[in-house]
Amino acid sequence: MARGENVVDVPASATSRVRELSRGGRRKNDRIDAAAAATVACLHGDGRDVEPEDHTTALALLDERRVNLAQARVRTVNQLHALLRDLLPGGAPAQLSADQAGALLRTVRPAGDVESVRKDIAWDLVAEIRRLDKQLTDNAACMQTLVEASGSTLMATPGIGPVMAARLIGRTGRAGRFPTPAAFANYTGAAPVEIASADKARHRLSRSGDRQLNSVLHTIAVVQIRMPTSPGHVYYQRKLSEGKTTKEARRCLKRRLADHVWRVMIADERRAKSRLDHAA
Repeated sequence: MARGENVVDVPASATSRVRELSRGGRRKNDRIDAAAAATVACLHGDGRDVEPEDHTTALALLDERRVNLAQARVRTVNQLHALLRDLLPGGAPAQLSADQAGALLRTVRPAGDVESVRKDIAWDLVAEIRRLDKQLTDNAACMQTLVEASGSTLMATPGIGPVMAARLIGRTGRAGRFPTPAAFANYTGAAPVEIASADKARHRLSRSGDRQLNSVLHTIAVVQIRMPTSPGHVYYQRKLSEGKTTKEARRCLKRRLADHVWRVMIADERRAKSRLDHAA
């Protein structure tokens, strides 16, 4: 959708909110729907200017692939557990690796054709899990290579590895499209929502924003809380000493991490731009 001289990429989720804004004055055509969708996306911070594909696009593709691989692994493991429940008394442990499953299967002595088929299928699933594990490992290696090649310094932050860094960059795109850290925090759903009742006001968790980015910030916060030497742990403990609950303190840390991540990505983008300017 054109906005001045820029082209705006509108996510599919924005179209579901079109009717909240306008029904097109009883007119319905592609142009009206596109205009309404683009307006809603911009109002909710979902729209982004379409730019040439770069490392952020590649990382977004790798992140999407990783999500699909992880979901496939969960499904395969669940199928394997279902078979092992029929083959072994008491089934298998919840946390089961391919090697552990293989060791258990070697102890199974099938009693009849049905159990033989179950065991054969189980071996197929074990092989599939090994293949998915290899693909996930290769995916993480590709992510790390691209993140490092992009000049990102996100991995210097405690709790951010190559997978988390790739998801942050891939789903954010160009961090400079957010004018302030508060705008980025709102986009990630890390900015708390104020709830006022009579003369009292409190804050609750925001359910809006990019939930994948919100999940990344939550994971980083949990990791830092468990690291006594990390800045996040010190900040979390300070919030607890101020009388906040564990949930409130963690929410404050997520908001602080959103600011930190935005500043790091902005600094990385400026350095990259400076290198290009000097090279030109």
